[in-house]
Amino acid sequence: MTILAKFSPLRDTYVSLKGQGYDPFQLSFDTITSPTEGTLNGRPVLLLGTNNYLGLTYDPACIDKAVEAVKTRGTGTTGSRIANGTYEGHAALEASLARFYGRKHAMVFTTGYQANLGVLSTLAGKGDHLIIDADSHASIYDGVKLGNAAVHRFRHNDPEDLYKRLRRIEGEPGDKLIVIEGIYSMMGDCAPLREIAAVKRETGAYLLVDEAHSLGVLGARGRGLAEAAGVEADVDFIVGTFSKSLGSVGGFCLADLDGFDILRVACRPYMFTASLPPSVVASTLEALNQLELQPELRLRLRANAQQLYSGLESLGLELGPHVNPIISITMPNPEAAIAFWSRLLEAGIYLNLSLPPATPNGRSLLRSSISAAHTPAQIDRAIATIAAIGRDLGVVPSADMSETRLRRSVAE
Repeated sequence: MTILAKFSPLRDTYVSLKGQGYDPFQLSFDTITSPTEGTLNGRPVLLLGTNNYLGLTYDPACIDKAVEAVKTRGTGTTGSRIANGTYEGHAALEASLARFYGRKHAMVFTTGYQANLGVLSTLAGKGDHLIIDADSHASIYDGVKLGNAAVHRFRHNDPEDLYKRLRRIEGEPGDKLIVIEGIYSMMGDCAPLREIAAVKRETGAYLLVDEAHSLGVLGARGRGLAEAAGVEADVDFIVGTFSKSLGSVGGFCLADLDGFDILRVACRPYMFTASLPPSVVASTLEALNQLELQPELRLRLRANAQQLYSGLESLGLELGPHVNPIISITMPNPEAAIAFWSRLLEAGIYLNLSLPPATPNGRSLLRSSISAAHTPAQIDRAIATIAAIGRDLGVVPSADMSETRLRRSVAE
């Protein structure tokens, strides 16, 4: 027996999972050649699970800026901004983010996970209250665990339940902070933000929106769900990441509240983590620039998401309620999900395998994330491959039934 013995049940599950096909936790591509293509075991693979929403990982301008920064600023900062100082790129990125969102203050973190971990554990302390959506991302759950605030969960995307829980703690001392996501990362559904903002106003709580998956995706300028819903003025804190639409790595928090900069010395995950390297800062700055210069990327992304969603829906598959770049297929059970995912890999289609307990309501999911860089032909190929394998496994109805659904969908 060793200190690792406590993980024996998890190890048994992992070994069982590996025995049924590819190992989803150790999948190693030979090469990644574009935002939508790579090779695995010497064979070409269509990438359909990368969160590379705008396809900017191979944008020439972003690459050039990163290369230039490495040559002129070195490969890293070798410490936190508190210890080793702020580089000019860090300040420029924070200024650009604040301008893009129309906010007074911006604070950049080394990862999106760290942004939630740091902001939530710092903003709400002992005697305060965090009211979070039950389907929140792991980084939100870990952020609230790290802090000392009381935590209240409300039913997923249920403003009425949120209101009830806030009423139960009405009159209790301490600040109340509501935490939601713009687009939820498993099912791709959006929060009912207008209704949640109304609850926030009535109860006097603060509101934080994690726009990790909605930055560059939603809103007239790509600022996320708050912009799309017309309630930006009601959102006190915006958290997000650079690792989706901006094609790099890092996280951020934005706000208009006076005194915001005290978080830089109060937030331990910010203070004690090495800052972003110059190359990442430079490519992120350029990606933000490209997001603004190329609004057509969002239009293409939306069209691609609609094409994939409609195609999968016509097959009779169970999908999430909203058409967004995240499109997840609910499988009957983990065994079916693993078999389907492995067969897709064999056929040259990569998407994400998501299994309980990491999924909402214990669902087993095949999770895809579409990109503006995908072509209609690539999407058609993915739909056809999913249909063929699904029928072979008994997950997709017969071709005649699917074609009837497709005709009905087109007619509607």
